[in-house]
Amino acid sequence: MLAVYADRFSADDPLSALQVGERPDPEVPDGWTTVTVKAASLNHHDLFSLRGVGLREEALPMILGCDAAGHDEDGNEVVVHAVISDPSWTGDETLDPRRSLLSERYQGTFAERVAVPRRNVVPKPASLSFEEAACLPTAWLTAYRMLFTRGGLHAGETVLVQGAGGGVATAAIVLGRAAGLRVLVTSRDEAKRARALELGAHEAFESGARLPVKVDAVIETVGRATWSHSIRSLRPGGRIITSGTTSGPKLDDAELTRIFFLQLSVIGSTMGTRDELAGLVAMLDATGVRPLIDRTLPMTDARAGFAAMLEGEQFGKIVFTR
Repeated sequence: MLAVYADRFSADDPLSALQVGERPDPEVPDGWTTVTVKAASLNHHDLFSLRGVGLREEALPMILGCDAAGHDEDGNEVVVHAVISDPSWTGDETLDPRRSLLSERYQGTFAERVAVPRRNVVPKPASLSFEEAACLPTAWLTAYRMLFTRGGLHAGETVLVQGAGGGVATAAIVLGRAAGLRVLVTSRDEAKRARALELGAHEAFESGARLPVKVDAVIETVGRATWSHSIRSLRPGGRIITSGTTSGPKLDDAELTRIFFLQLSVIGSTMGTRDELAGLVAMLDATGVRPLIDRTLPMTDARAGFAAMLEGEQFGKIVFTR
C-alpha cells in the first residue's frame, strides 16, 4: 500500500529522511481493527520523528502520522484516537507510563490503511468532513484538554495563546472563543495576527509585547522563545498550561522567583483521552466550529506539506488525502 514513512533519521535535514512509496499492509493483532484512511493531518511530531526524536532506530522503517479519519471495517465513518495504551490499562490513557502514539511503536496513519485498537475508534458525525475530522486527534485534542481539562478555564476568563498559526494554537483560539473565553494571541508575523483575529481572537499582539491586562491562563506550546513573556503575562494565581517546546526545551530563565511569589501554577498537558476526543467531536458537531485547514494535498505530495511546516509557512492544519 502507498505510505509516507521514515527510513532513517536526520537532525539537520529531516526531509532527506522522508520517503513516499509502498509499504506492507498493516498487521492486525487481537482486539485491533483496520481503518481505511480518507484523510490524515500533519503535526510537528512527524517532523520530530524524521529527526529521531521519540522514535527508535530499531522501529524503522516507520509510517508517519498520528491523525486520521476514514472508514472502519463495517464502512462506518470514524476518527482515529492516536494514543495507544497498554491493554490492561484503565482510566486516563495519557497517564499510562507505557503509552505511545501511532508512528512511535506502531505504524502510523499516512497510508491507505492503519491498524488501531478497537477502543481507539470514535464515530465521526456526518456534519464533519473527513478532512476536518482528521485535524482533531492530536492538535485539536491537545488544545481541548489544555483549555478545559488541565486548565479548567470557563466562560469569562482571559487566556493568552502564544504563537498564533500552529495547529494547537489555532485550535485553542477557536475553541476558546466558542467556550466564551476572552482570547488574546501573539505572533511575530503580522499576517498571522490578522488571521487570528479573523478566527475569533479578541486582540492580537507582537510576540513579547506588553499586554494591556494580566491573563488568567496561558496556552504555551512554544517554549524557550515565549516562556518569560508567558509567566510575566499572568495575574497572581494564574496558570500556564504547557504541551510543547517548538522553539526548544532549555530555558535561559525559568522565572522561578515570579512563579512562587505570585503563586503561579505550571501545568503540563499531553494529548488527550478517547472520551475527550469524543467530547471534542460532539462540541464541534453541536456548535458548528470547524478546524482551520491551511492546505489539502494528496498523500503523494506529502513532501510539500512537510516542507511548509518546516519553514513555518502554515496557518492551521496541513491535511493529506487519498
